[in-house]
Amino acid sequence: MQFVSAANAKVAKASALKSKWEGPTSGPQLQKDKKIVFIAHDMSDAGIYGVFNGIKEAAAGTGWQVLSIDCRGQCNQGAGVVKQALDMKPNGIVLAGVDAASQVKGLNAAEEAKVPVVGWHASVKAGAAPGLFTNITTDPKEAAQIAALFGATESSNKAGIVVFTDTSTPYMATKSGAIVEALRQCDACRILSVEDLPVAESRKKFPSMIESLVKRNGNKWTHVIAVNDVYFDMMDKPEIEKMVDANKLRGISAGDGSPHAYKRIRKSELQVASVPEPLSLHGWQIVDEMNRAFSKASPSGYNAPLHLVTLQNITYDGGQKDMFDPSNDFRAKYLSYWGK
Repeated sequence: MQFVSAANAKVAKASALKSKWEGPTSGPQLQKDKKIVFIAHDMSDAGIYGVFNGIKEAAAGTGWQVLSIDCRGQCNQGAGVVKQALDMKPNGIVLAGVDAASQVKGLNAAEEAKVPVVGWHASVKAGAAPGLFTNITTDPKEAAQIAALFGATESSNKAGIVVFTDTSTPYMATKSGAIVEALRQCDACRILSVEDLPVAESRKKFPSMIESLVKRNGNKWTHVIAVNDVYFDMMDKPEIEKMVDANKLRGISAGDGSPHAYKRIRKSELQVASVPEPLSLHGWQIVDEMNRAFSKASPSGYNAPLHLVTLQNITYDGGQKDMFDPSNDFRAKYLSYWGK
């Protein structure tokens, strides 16, 4: 009962309306005519693509040029991708979904060239990190815990759970570890397996993996908790739906809150919840942090609050647009001191 009470309280807080602005209220005026190179781990990831669009929205009308490099999941292979970005003569670099620790040589070169680098999920922790002016991220352990606790509470503590993860990135590996840790506090929750399937190579392997899971677990398999919505995108196919139809699976994601995820949650089909990221807000924050770096100011230190979207609250905080867009008026807050 103590576990259920604590879980319900945490879920309720995460589900609440996000209408209060807790970010910066002052900062340097926005500099004009900058070139930014956005290095994406994989632009097909809805989270990374959403942040990229958020940067472009925030930079519109400023003369900022936003270019991209799409690693397609292969940023850590071959020539240094940060050095490739430096060859494009940028004023700043964004490292999106790429582990900063894997890019030490490139980040050292960027520092020597006095080109600031802002990370998005480039480290497990938010804030300044080696080679990064700052890193913008949702706490993976907190996001994972909320997803896991919601899974435990909405199933009345009777769940057979498969966890989907991608341990090729430290951020995702941290999430799945925290999901398992939280579920172990639930006596009636059974973790059937943890499936490590890197997103970049998962689509071909996914059907056979699902077939194997159904054969092994039968009707004991009731829930999926995934580190990212992309796994439900792969499950949302007729051939997969046919395999799991008898299980009536309930899916919960610890990120990112893609438009497809919102549509599934609204219909209560396969996916019933997600811990979405405020992707547009993160894009605006990246522009703000980059401008602070250009202006020799300190990082803002802002971390957006965690959110849980379910059928009960999907009409709020951007849900009408199939995205988590907090109702805290963040655009006006940034514009108030940018002087744009």
